[in-house]
Amino acid sequence: MESQIKKIGVMTSGGDAPGMNAAIRSVARACAYHNIECVGIYRGYEGMIEGDFKSLNARSVNHIINKGGTFLKSARSQEFRTKEGRKQAHDQLLKEGIDALVLIGGDGTFTGGMIFNEEFNFPIIGIPGTIDNDIVGTNYTLGYDTALNTAVEAIDKIRDTASSHRRLFFVEVMGRDVGHIALNAGVGSGAEEILVPEEDLGLDRLLESLEKSRQTGKSSSIVVVAEGDKTGKNVFELRDYVEENLEGYDVRVSVLGHMQRGGSPSCFDRVLASRMGVKAVESLLAGKFNYMVGTVNNKLELYPIDKAVKGHSKIDAELLRVSDIMSI
Repeated sequence: MESQIKKIGVMTSGGDAPGMNAAIRSVARACAYHNIECVGIYRGYEGMIEGDFKSLNARSVNHIINKGGTFLKSARSQEFRTKEGRKQAHDQLLKEGIDALVLIGGDGTFTGGMIFNEEFNFPIIGIPGTIDNDIVGTNYTLGYDTALNTAVEAIDKIRDTASSHRRLFFVEVMGRDVGHIALNAGVGSGAEEILVPEEDLGLDRLLESLEKSRQTGKSSSIVVVAEGDKTGKNVFELRDYVEENLEGYDVRVSVLGHMQRGGSPSCFDRVLASRMGVKAVESLLAGKFNYMVGTVNNKLELYPIDKAVKGHSKIDAELLRVSDIMSI
């Protein structure tokens, strides 16, 4: 049976993540391979409402696989949260002749797409793009591996200074709701303690751990803190508490911030994006809508997008145990 889809729109929305450009490239070239038109939608849902579209072909996505960010730009649209805004977006898609959408983003992007589909029965498929790796239905999201490598590289450099000056550094990494970056970057960089939202270490245990580290001969320490950690109100409060309650520590704070989102994507993210883009296009052409493309045990799988939105990713309990052993 011949597919009814002749033109596919692709967009990025929400926070940018390394690998988004590689995914756009993959979608455009998969469309070209299957003789389907591809349209890039600038600035996410905001651009969809305004009809900010550009035709993409195999050549128009040259030399972007290695670029961070998203050349289609990203924006958070308040207007799309209204029924009137979504109706305007739908009218623009029909006017352009777009038959289906590939949405590259995270939870907010998928939620908007899910509501859009419910209202207009418009075919969508999602590609998870967020450095937090907080989407259910996939082992890895686009940008997570790159963000991890960026964080580990930064922490390695901070440790050079920490050891030179016998200092304690609190290093804050991204992760408002989940601690995947903090846990993996902490283990990978040899951090003495790792603070994540899922586990409330407690201030007393933190002091006990730092004191134990000093007694065993450690002259400097690194504590990796996810931004959503509940041990203190924020990383600066943690610094103040340690300085007030533990003598002999010269304490510093380093917030890595948005540098974790930028930079050239890792090979892993480039390959993952390429695989996911092809899978997204071919799934749409096969009549499979309202799914997210995920990777489970290195195999691409389709996961219902409503379950991806409603689910909550879990921290690796075994890796938490490993981190405790490694911090001795």
